[in-house]
Amino acid sequence: MGPIGPLELGIVLLIVLLIFGPKRLPGLGKQLGSGMREFKDGITGNKDDDEEEPRPQITPATASTAQQSPAETEDAPTRT
Repeated sequence: MGPIGPLELGIVLLIVLLIFGPKRLPGLGKQLGSGMREFKDGITGNKDDDEEEPRPQITPATASTAQQSPAETEDAPTRT
């Protein structure tokens, strides 16, 4: 079995055209291209830092409450 020739490629394109129609083909091509680009960037590790969501910063108040055990929080007086 050799590489895909022009006849096989034409048959596949004709079947895709019949299934999806001429109006949806540009959108499908755009989605396929962007999906392949994201996959390639994920594999190679090329990622823009601007696209990542910022990580929440831990403040001292958050860190001190996270370090308390459940027993300490139950014994602590509550403020009203």
